[in-house]
Amino acid sequence: MDFNILTLGCKVNQYESQAMREELLRHGYVLSQDKEKADVTIINTCTVTSVSDAKNRKLIHRVRRQNPDGIIVLTGCMPQAFPEEMSAFTECDIILGNKERGRLVPAIEAYLADHRPLVEIPAYGSVDAYENLTVSSFDEHTRAFIKIEDGCNRFCSYCIIPYARGRVRSKPLEDLRREIEQVARSGYREVVLVGINLSAYGLGEEFDLADAVETACAVEGIARVRLGSIEPEQMDAPLIARLAAQEKFCPQFHLSLQSGCDKTLRAMNRHYDSAAYAQIVRDLRAAFDNAAMTTDVMVGFAGETEEDFQASMDFVEQIGFAKVHVFPYSVRRGTRAEKMPGHVSPAEKERRARLMGEMVERRRRDFLRSQVGRTEEVLFERLRHGCLEGYTKNYTPVRVEAADAGLCGAIRPVQLTSFGEDWCVGRVVT
Repeated sequence: MDFNILTLGCKVNQYESQAMREELLRHGYVLSQDKEKADVTIINTCTVTSVSDAKNRKLIHRVRRQNPDGIIVLTGCMPQAFPEEMSAFTECDIILGNKERGRLVPAIEAYLADHRPLVEIPAYGSVDAYENLTVSSFDEHTRAFIKIEDGCNRFCSYCIIPYARGRVRSKPLEDLRREIEQVARSGYREVVLVGINLSAYGLGEEFDLADAVETACAVEGIARVRLGSIEPEQMDAPLIARLAAQEKFCPQFHLSLQSGCDKTLRAMNRHYDSAAYAQIVRDLRAAFDNAAMTTDVMVGFAGETEEDFQASMDFVEQIGFAKVHVFPYSVRRGTRAEKMPGHVSPAEKERRARLMGEMVERRRRDFLRSQVGRTEEVLFERLRHGCLEGYTKNYTPVRVEAADAGLCGAIRPVQLTSFGEDWCVGRVVT
């Protein structure tokens, strides 16, 4: 039987989809040559916003239209967060919660035997074991995303993810080492460590995020190690010092902010204020040469006034991020923020998102301009439109004119000579 896997959401979801793909291949299933039709289609959902849920439903309807006789497996965060609603998803033959990915193949085999719909969504407990998935390859040719943490204990007032992912749990270091050795043997030069709350890696254990980075950096064949999105408050001075001691570690920090206004941060139940965040940024910039700070910023949160928005704008501009993902707040059913007073109109949220977006784009150009004149090592990933494209250690995108793809997968020093719309232009230093 052939299969397709359709993935919505974050890098963690992408990693888990790859693990399911490899598991299916090990059991004799084959990847469909038709991306729209297959005997089995697995839909790995995201539920971070209500918009995500709408995308999930639209995708389910489309897959059923294209595969009237195929098996549809629904999994991921949406069924786990809202198990009581799964009886309405009659277009899906198998529904598995986030704890049941290891049951994927047995569930398909059971359905093939009796064609009875199957729903398995066990709830998370206060203590759960880490689901030790492994992968060996990715669609990308030079960078491997390795999930090392799952779950979140933070309960931000706008977020449903702790209900969809359970409490914090971490991949053992020895398992991490073995997995990274496998992706190194598969030819990957860079690994990105990812998790739902990556900074909490090792919580309750005798290891922490620095141990994970040191383990990854010690693997022969891996040239670069970087982190996915991290929460700021765990980035203390001892952790930063240990990261800075690793030559392979990439100084790019996607340090989640959400708002630069302290009043809004308290309403969001974020566990820091703007002063603490700014100090962490200063500490990181002091420890790393040419570090890049990127972040996410939400506008129009419940109760956010014009003055609050302006305070957030001022703070974001002051930090000088290399890149910012700006998005309007979307009411998430089932969260505390849903019932908070002072919800902002959609038009006003869009206005604030536009103003914030225009400002951070100016700061993005300032950052790219600051890279011009530097010579940085670039890991080349692809040849496209006559240019080799790749990234520096601080994740600045770089383009170099080239006639062939001979340097793809190689790391070379590049002098950055100019910048474009969202990249730097350079020449290889020989």
